[in-house]
Amino acid sequence: MSVSKAVLITGCSSGIGRATAERLAGVGWKVYATARSVESISPLKDRGCELLPLDVTDEGSMRAAVEEVEGREGAVGVLINNAGYSQSGAVETVPMEKVRRQFETNFFGLVRLCQLVLPGMRRQGYGRIVNVSSMGGKLTFPGGGYYHATKHAVEAVSDALRFEVKGFGVGVSVIEPGLIRTGFARTTVGLMEEPDEKGSDGPYSGFEAAVARTTAETYERGPLLRLGGGPEAVAESIEEAISARNPRSRYAVTPSAHLFLWLRRLLPDRAWDAVLRSSYPSPGVRP
Repeated sequence: MSVSKAVLITGCSSGIGRATAERLAGVGWKVYATARSVESISPLKDRGCELLPLDVTDEGSMRAAVEEVEGREGAVGVLINNAGYSQSGAVETVPMEKVRRQFETNFFGLVRLCQLVLPGMRRQGYGRIVNVSSMGGKLTFPGGGYYHATKHAVEAVSDALRFEVKGFGVGVSVIEPGLIRTGFARTTVGLMEEPDEKGSDGPYSGFEAAVARTTAETYERGPLLRLGGGPEAVAESIEEAISARNPRSRYAVTPSAHLFLWLRRLLPDRAWDAVLRSSYPSPGVRP
């Protein structure tokens, strides 16, 4: 049986997904780039990518995409789970439908795609699964509880999966980007500014405004941005993970990821909370 190394990437409409599709196609990988709307990724066709519609919150869409690749190639050789977004806001105020949507996109879709591609990988005795997490999979910033919860879940399931499929010739790696210069911050802040069921003058309104402001400053113009990087840096680490004979379990990307992950390992919880209070106001505490 010939071994397929065809690459299926989710979330290619912008940022990390698009940069990864361009990089891998440019060095000779057979890339199937996907997004909910194929029109949003049409420029990738000129870069040598095959285009498919894929909505990671829709079972039929996921099945159809995997079956299409398997029909053409025999198996999905490499799965890159990149699709995701950040739903920020205080834990008390974010409506449950938004919490469920966050998990459907960032976690459940990722897990389901792993389930769908693994039979083909096992049959051919080869596969690579790369799950794009975040430095936020190992630490938590205020106002990001639900986003961080999805990324903590990605880390946990990747650890279990790595052990379970190694004997079938399948490698599993997690990518942990730090500050990446994409539209991530604008999307996050926009979602926070949507009115919620508690109203705009609730007990967390000042806190959430400060979180939005800190997020925008950090990702777009703050001094920490010098420790960040572009989506191309993440794409480079993904290429390394799928090309290595023995891929690492984790790839931290950008100096900011290395710095914050080191700080979180070093500091006990109270010290970490004290560091956060220097940038974020504490709800309910009057200045």
